[in-house]
Amino acid sequence: MDYGLRDKTIVITGAFGVLGRAAAELASAQGARVAMLDVKTAAQSITEPALSIAVDLSDAAAATRAMSAVRAQTGAIDALLNIAGGFAWESFADTGAIETWERMFALNLRTALVATKAALPHLMDAQGAIVNVGAAGAIKSAAGMGAYAASKQGVMKFTESLAEELKGRVRVNAVLPSILDTKTNRADMPDADPSKWVQPSELAQVMLFLASGEASAITGALVPVMGRV
Repeated sequence: MDYGLRDKTIVITGAFGVLGRAAAELASAQGARVAMLDVKTAAQSITEPALSIAVDLSDAAAATRAMSAVRAQTGAIDALLNIAGGFAWESFADTGAIETWERMFALNLRTALVATKAALPHLMDAQGAIVNVGAAGAIKSAAGMGAYAASKQGVMKFTESLAEELKGRVRVNAVLPSILDTKTNRADMPDADPSKWVQPSELAQVMLFLASGEASAITGALVPVMGRV
């Protein structure tokens, strides 16, 4: 499907992870200018991304410089995909550490906050879109999932609040995936059936649809992407 992204500038955080790469590849195939942001860069696997920038998204000043560099080179920022994040499973009563909670909030919520704040002036100029990554597992948390689910619930409430604040100026939505089919998840869950999981390319398609003009009437949505479970 053509989402009308040709010559649009799409900024992707966590761009060198599994989902980030899938989104970058699809956006590039759609003719978008792709800016790939991550804590460190890696070998390219897509056609001529507009930019590849190593940036620590816990550093607000560094994020602002990175977004300004994207704007200077491409002329605009039309969409931001906040994919940077991480996962931890930990029993709180037996082995849990407050540091795990702090790390999950830093990886999942703070990165989205910092990247959004840095990109927002450019997105407002373009009347663009933000797509965040929440989690289906944050709707009702399970044992050992407290830190991860709480941080993702923070992303989801941030999405809803910012969508109301920016209505008519910037659209803000989030996807809520279940388990992604990755090498790490296959190794961690060897007895599961990965054919039921969400493919990274499938989630990337939903995110790019929400980032595109095809979704111009959608803001404040939390979109479940549940695979075939």
